[in-house]
Amino acid sequence: MADRRLITPEEVAKHNTDKDCWVIIDNKVYDVTAFLKEHPGGKGAIFKHAGGSAHERFFKKHNAETLAKNGPKMYVGDLAPSATTTTTTAAAKTTPPLLTLEEVSKHNTEHDCWIVIDNKVYNVTAFLNEHPGGKSILLKVAGKDATQQFVKFHEVKATLAKYGPKLLVGDLHVPGAAPQQGGSGGGSEEEEQLIPYGEPNYTMGWNNPGFYNESHFRFQKAVRHFVETEITPNCHDWDEQYMIPKELFKKAYRAGVLPASVGYPWPTKYAGANIAGGLKPEEYDAFHFLIFLDELARCGSGGVCWGLYVGLAIGLPPVLHFGSEELKQKVCPPCLKGDAICCLAITEPQAGSDVANLTCEAKKSPCGTHYTVNGEKKWITNGIWADFFTVAVRTGGPGMGGISLLVIEKNMPGVTTRHMKCMGVWASGTTYINFENVKVPIANRIGEENQGFKYIMYNFNNERLGFCAQANRFSRVCYSESFKYALKRKTFGKRLIDHPVIRMKLAEMARQVEANWAWLEQLVYQLKTMTWSEGTTKLGGQVALMKVHNSKTFEFCAREAAQIFGGLSYSRGGQGEKVERLYREVRAWAIPGGSEEIMLDLGVKQVLKQVDREREKEKRKVQAKH
Repeated sequence: MADRRLITPEEVAKHNTDKDCWVIIDNKVYDVTAFLKEHPGGKGAIFKHAGGSAHERFFKKHNAETLAKNGPKMYVGDLAPSATTTTTTAAAKTTPPLLTLEEVSKHNTEHDCWIVIDNKVYNVTAFLNEHPGGKSILLKVAGKDATQQFVKFHEVKATLAKYGPKLLVGDLHVPGAAPQQGGSGGGSEEEEQLIPYGEPNYTMGWNNPGFYNESHFRFQKAVRHFVETEITPNCHDWDEQYMIPKELFKKAYRAGVLPASVGYPWPTKYAGANIAGGLKPEEYDAFHFLIFLDELARCGSGGVCWGLYVGLAIGLPPVLHFGSEELKQKVCPPCLKGDAICCLAITEPQAGSDVANLTCEAKKSPCGTHYTVNGEKKWITNGIWADFFTVAVRTGGPGMGGISLLVIEKNMPGVTTRHMKCMGVWASGTTYINFENVKVPIANRIGEENQGFKYIMYNFNNERLGFCAQANRFSRVCYSESFKYALKRKTFGKRLIDHPVIRMKLAEMARQVEANWAWLEQLVYQLKTMTWSEGTTKLGGQVALMKVHNSKTFEFCAREAAQIFGGLSYSRGGQGEKVERLYREVRAWAIPGGSEEIMLDLGVKQVLKQVDREREKEKRKVQAKH
């Protein structure tokens, strides 16, 4: 320890891989690389803090003796002030004071009520009358440690994130005491990492199948941080408000997340090169896109996911791939940077999966300068607040050969939108749109006239991959929430998870979630390594079947989770919030993007086409020989 050195947080942050892993505990820096595989909780529990602070997590699970025993052989140096920190005094002023349980016990009346939760002290006096369960419940634990009662009846992480900061008084100081068991009730991200099958195995320290490299781990950690801090704590409120704030789009762009919505490669020309995790545009591939989809859906709200991501994911690619440069410059930069919102408008009151039979009409003017559009679109995600609509219109004869795509702008006369109230995805802005004699310049046409169906089909694999990845994560959320709840809920004198029937439900959920993830990885690898046309030909049927498998698994997991949560899954908000919400959102994955029935048929028809083509080739070979 004689050659002690000072190390800045910026320097520590560089050591963030499983081959070079440093962590900060009690303002000291430790190299835990060699210890990763020896850690009883698995290396994933440590790796989540690679290059950062593990202090809070460490002292929740361990005591000072553990650090004294193992620390010296891993010690690198002491933490120095950050290079970006101007003074240490400002930070010191915000450090919560340490309070003893004896001090807390004096605040035990209706007019002065403190409680302890997870070794933090909260003044809940002003909150007594607002407490949904009534103030008497809080008064029973006034001046005491209420951790066990709190964990039993609340969604810990979300509730503390919402109310904790404004009620916090200080930290509890109990010299020599061991950390409280189950203090956070499975609410922290780190404890969720320890739930069996709670995360894809590539994040859990398993051996790498070759799909992921260091850039994928950096990207995953950055996207998760954004979702955990900016999205997840707000999902319930945004859902109840039927909208997400427009500022979220700009935040997502600044975080290097929003442009990921359009798939891969990264759209550098129109979005710039700021990518989450400090990636270079040339590093970004199909697996980064899969990670983005999975991590975003981890918030447990289909409405928020769709509100932020889907309009861009399906509305912009036709412009990005087939629009004129003038149209691209007009639409792509503002949408990718969060300054404008776009959506895809295909579905009509009488035409859903049957895209080729839509009737919204666009007549070209005799002078050839514009189209006049008349018709309706229904169930359009993001439509209520969109600035640009990518609209499928009929410019030619019947069938798929008469469809074109136009970019219609919200401020064009004759465009009216009406918000639709639906079963689920409340925050996504589902919309009914009416076009009445809307004059659209020819320059706003995407690609060639009557080629719109081809442009729509071009993005179907990416669109359906999004449905699959989201449904898989939502299934995993249902499973994880159920597992956490089963660990703490007791019935008939024992935990739910100690009942065989509950373990069976969890096992049934887990086996399907894991199988679907493996299929996802397999198809993403094929999409990454095939040409776009090859992927469309060979994988269209596979992706269609995968969409069905994931939506059915989602439906199963939502039902089983609701059974495990019981009445809590029937109430909006609280511990069952995610399960209740996801249960009513299932149909949004089983119907849009191609209903299960259409997808099952497509999965077989696509294979039959390939078989017929191969037979025709063999037939021609035989004929050529003779």
